[in-house]
Amino acid sequence: MLQIILIMAAGIAAGWLLRRRTFKWLDTLLTVLVWALLFFLGVEAGLNPSVIAGLKELGVEALLLGIAGIAGSIVAAWALWRVIKRKEGGDQ
Repeated sequence: MLQIILIMAAGIAAGWLLRRRTFKWLDTLLTVLVWALLFFLGVEAGLNPSVIAGLKELGVEALLLGIAGIAGSIVAAWALWRVIKRKEGGDQ
């Protein structure tokens, strides 16, 4: 854990020292690294027999959480819309 914190602190320090420079290639590099990280995370999960064995249950739970999250967002957006319209003087 200490290694992670030190690496993060070193990155922050490097970013602060290099803040006046522009690195046009940095966005592309970060995108490639994130995709590689996700790929290797999938490989790691695929190699784990307990993850593969529980994939059906995990999928159902993920689906239910996703549906609940979307439904909650819709309800919150609808409620916010009602409050905004009420403050504007509209009755919608």
